Amino acid sequence: MIDRYTSKEMGSIWTLENEFRTMLKVEITACEAMNKLGQVPDDALHDIQTKADFRLERIHEIEAVTNHDIIAFLTNVAEYVGPASKYIHKGLTSSDVKDTAMGIMMAQAADILLDLLQKFHAVLKRRAAEFKHTVMIGRTHGIHAEPMTFGMKFLLWMAETERNIERLKQARGFIAVGKLSGAVGTYSNIDPFVEKYVCEKLGLTPVRLATQVIQRDRHADFITTIAIIGSSLDKMATEIRNLQRTDIREAEEYFAPGQKGSSAMPHKRNPITCEKVSGMARLLRGYAVAALEDVTLWHERDISHSSVERVILPDATIALDHMLRKFTNIIDKLLVYPDAMIANMNKTGGLIYSQNLLIALVNKGVLREDAYKWVQRNAMARWLKGADFRTNVEMDADVKKYLTKEEVDACFDPAPMLRHVDEIFARFGL
Repeated sequence: MIDRYTSKEMGSIWTLENEFRTMLKVEITACEAMNKLGQVPDDALHDIQTKADFRLERIHEIEAVTNHDIIAFLTNVAEYVGPASKYIHKGLTSSDVKDTAMGIMMAQAADILLDLLQKFHAVLKRRAAEFKHTVMIGRTHGIHAEPMTFGMKFLLWMAETERNIERLKQARGFIAVGKLSGAVGTYSNIDPFVEKYVCEKLGLTPVRLATQVIQRDRHADFITTIAIIGSSLDKMATEIRNLQRTDIREAEEYFAPGQKGSSAMPHKRNPITCEKVSGMARLLRGYAVAALEDVTLWHERDISHSSVERVILPDATIALDHMLRKFTNIIDKLLVYPDAMIANMNKTGGLIYSQNLLIALVNKGVLREDAYKWVQRNAMARWLKGADFRTNVEMDADVKKYLTKEEVDACFDPAPMLRHVDEIFARFGL
């Protein structure tokens, strides 16, 4: 169980303080690399390493004049460092520092989300095993289909979560990159060694080629992956919302002592957290569209992507962090009602075994078209007139020619229909 509903850790990644701290780390590390190339004296590097600092308030003061956040940042750092500051940002452009710092921050966010996904996976696995053989009706088009088990729903979600973990790992690889190659990516005033050194030391991979910026297909992949994960949670939440409906009520969100469901109706127990998850998933899908729009920039770079990323990167990662914590808690505490599952499964008077009858007749040599017609006419009598399906089948003259009462009875047993459940679970080590 995850106790916290919000993550200060995720939020702290996207603060201005942390962003500038991360950019400062990039700048200092670049100076270390240039020192190794003999371009920054030892005493200057010492001053940079020991004195470099900033104050957000001062950066804002300077930016009010310069209208450029990176220049304001560098100006404030220079006020702390003194003469040695002339070596800071040497040969670099703003995006060298900002994009590389963003790569670090996105990787940190991805690591938190991956940890939450692993915890979510563990809860799904536990509940799948718990309800492995809990029989319920499967529904297609919202209509009763054939028996399945409730554990299979959790197992299905667990498998999708495993895919989401792999997707996010791949997306992390795409965005955990850096570039320090100058104004248009040609290393015109900086040695490629600096880029390699900085990225290696800060846990990034240098991009093989950049313009002034790291290409935004990487960021789009990251945000789109987040949206896919959110949509997976939306799908699961929607299923719980449906199962919690009064006329089904096979499962429901935990309802805490003292909790209220409605200001007007004291009886209400509403799936409010699942509804929140579904709503927030819509935001994530919107952010994915915005990220895809950011892929297209003019020539070697424009700034149209920047304002978008300032919103969608923190918002998307913080939103998914919150959704994963909330929904993991929902699954962990989900209330399950097996008796209601059996009652619902029996509501149609055995119609859910129609395929068993169809196959039994075919196995006796009946043409499939004829067998389908015989079974369907008895099924429609149940749907439209409320007749007892099983009794009618047993009395049907055409069916009686091929199936004994015992053979008909065997068709209404759900156990053979679930004989492969253990095999399915074994695929997942359960």
